[in-house]
Amino acid sequence: MAMVSATVYPPRPATTTDFFTLLKPRVMSLVVFTGLCGIVVAPGGINPFTALTALLCIAVGAGASGALNMAYDADIDVKMARTAARPVPMGRVAQGDALAYGWALAVFSVTVMALLVNAMAAALLAFTIFFYVGVYTLWLKRRTPQNIVIGGLAGALPPAIGWAAVAGNLTLAPLLLVALIFLWTPPHFWALSLWRSEDYARAGVPMLPVVRGKPSTRRHIFAYTLVLLPAGLAPAAAGFAGPLYSAVALLFGVWMIVEAWAVLHEMDELKEPAAKRLFAVSIAYLFVLFGALIVEHVLGIAPFGSAHFGAWM
Repeated sequence: MAMVSATVYPPRPATTTDFFTLLKPRVMSLVVFTGLCGIVVAPGGINPFTALTALLCIAVGAGASGALNMAYDADIDVKMARTAARPVPMGRVAQGDALAYGWALAVFSVTVMALLVNAMAAALLAFTIFFYVGVYTLWLKRRTPQNIVIGGLAGALPPAIGWAAVAGNLTLAPLLLVALIFLWTPPHFWALSLWRSEDYARAGVPMLPVVRGKPSTRRHIFAYTLVLLPAGLAPAAAGFAGPLYSAVALLFGVWMIVEAWAVLHEMDELKEPAAKRLFAVSIAYLFVLFGALIVEHVLGIAPFGSAHFGAWM
C-alpha cells in the first residue's frame, strides 16, 4: 500500500500524546476489561505478576493494532470528519513512524506473552493482531459491507486470551464470551455508521448503510440485537454465571432490543438520535455484563459449571 502523509494543518513535532492517541485508548480499555474477565473467570490460580503481565500484553497488543490500523487507513481517515484529526492524517506522525511503532509493539506484546505467560495466550494474541490488521484493516474494510461482521472476531478474542493466560487452553466458557462480543459488534458499529454514513461514503468504505441503505441496516441491527439476548444469557445457561449476571444480561438485553426497535423505526435521517442512543447503550451493555461476571467470580458467588471442563486446545 502506498504511503500517505496528509497534512491538514502545518506539521509540528510529534508529542507523547500523539503516540498515545495512536493506541486508541478508549478501544483498548474495553479490550483490557474483557481480557480481565477471561482471567477472573478461568479456573485455577494465576499469580498477580503473571496476570498483570497478561493484561499488559493484551493492552499493548490492542494498542499495536490501533496504531497499525491508523497507519494503513490514513488515506481513508483524512476524508472522514470523525477521523481526520488523528495524528497520521494531520501530519503529526509520519505513516512510516506509525507503522514501525505499531509493529514494534505487536512483536513486544506477543514475545512477552510467550516468555512470561504461555504459548497458547501468545498465539491467540498474535492471531488477534494479524486478523485485525491483515484481514480486517487491509482487506475486509475496503471490500465488503460485512467488514464489521467478520472483522469483529478480532475484537471478540480478548476473553479467550485472558482465559488461556490462566488455564493454557480453551473450553466452552471463553468461547461463549467470544461469541457474545462477536454478535454485539455489528449492531454497535452499524449504529455508529448510520449517522456517519456520509463519512464512509466520502471515503469509499463499503459500510452497510452506504452499500445496502439505511433501512436494510436498521433491519440488520434489529436482527442481531434479537440474537444478542440469548447469547448474553448463554453464560448462565452454561453454568459459569449466576443470578446477578443473569438479571443484568436480561435487563440490558431487553434494553438493547428496545433501542434497536427505535432505530428500526427511526424517522430523522439527518441526526439519527435513536442510532446514537443505541451506540451509547451498547457500550454500557458490554461493560455491565462483563462487570457483573467479574463481580460474581471475585465474590465467589458464581456457579462453577461444566463449561469449565473439557479443554479443547
